[in-house]
Amino acid sequence: MSIQSRKKDHVELTVNEDVFYRKSTGFEAYDFNHNALPETDFDKADSSANFLGRTFSLPLFISSMTGGYSDAGAVNATIATFCEEKNLPFGVGSQRAMLEDKDQVESFSIVRKHAPSAFIAANIGGAQLIGGIQKRKIRLLTETIQADAVIIHLNPLQELMQPEGDTNFKGIRDGIAWFIEYCGLPVIVKETGAGISAGVAEELLKIGAKVIDVSGAGGTSWARVENLRKKKIEPLHSFDDWGIPTADCIVEVNTLREKYAFEMIASGGIRTSFDIVKAMALGADFAAAAQPIIKAIFSGGNDELNLLYDHWEQELRIILTLLGCNNFKELNKNHLRKSG
Repeated sequence: MSIQSRKKDHVELTVNEDVFYRKSTGFEAYDFNHNALPETDFDKADSSANFLGRTFSLPLFISSMTGGYSDAGAVNATIATFCEEKNLPFGVGSQRAMLEDKDQVESFSIVRKHAPSAFIAANIGGAQLIGGIQKRKIRLLTETIQADAVIIHLNPLQELMQPEGDTNFKGIRDGIAWFIEYCGLPVIVKETGAGISAGVAEELLKIGAKVIDVSGAGGTSWARVENLRKKKIEPLHSFDDWGIPTADCIVEVNTLREKYAFEMIASGGIRTSFDIVKAMALGADFAAAAQPIIKAIFSGGNDELNLLYDHWEQELRIILTLLGCNNFKELNKNHLRKSG
């Protein structure tokens, strides 16, 4: 099956099928520490947050989702327009298809046409960096969308479950190190839903990664997605729930703050504003979501996206107020308590 068909399958399955982990993100283990005497003003509650030197309206990165097939351009255009209007950062889906088929370039380049000033991140898989990548391809990745950063995604579980998957992972670390040295842009390294442990995060920080997106388990299970795609091969559903819960990843990776300067994105099962605040209280600098965004696009387009944004913004400001915080900088683990 072509990359284009595979990308289309991924989007359709995440929107229409039950592709979620049976295990949770771990956020349910925490309740908010309600402050009955907040001494704050809701009208002045600030929902903005900083990421890589820029200030955004919400601590919400629109995660990598689409690109590389015929219908993806329209979806990317909708996301780009939304992020431009709302001042949110986003990342395009894997650009591998574009590197292999120039006809797919437009499905990615369209984002900058609709978002001339937005923060946009390019995207390439770690497996594509084994043995190095041609410098002209790096320029194509970044210049096509005038990228502000580059996402390198790690997805060994997904690849092993995927009928067409790349199953050689030897040399990815060296490939990332070389890419970081040459690229000239901040590099965000993310998983695709199975989580990044403290040990792996430290390896990535040692070679120069600026941002770790933990992308833990509890949201979309890409193993489940790939198993649903299998028609002629026996699915391996025993791996559908493999991964480290998102909350555990955040807590683990946060312990590296004493040794390294980096920013952390929490993703993997971020479904509500409550998840965002819990993630940031546990130590994340920002949050990211994909499935709620793509679902809103398919159910109601830009109107539905705006409703989602307004709802989350209001809830975020209410939560901050109920915790006695004026902004996210004041948030810490003391604003949570173990539930149960």
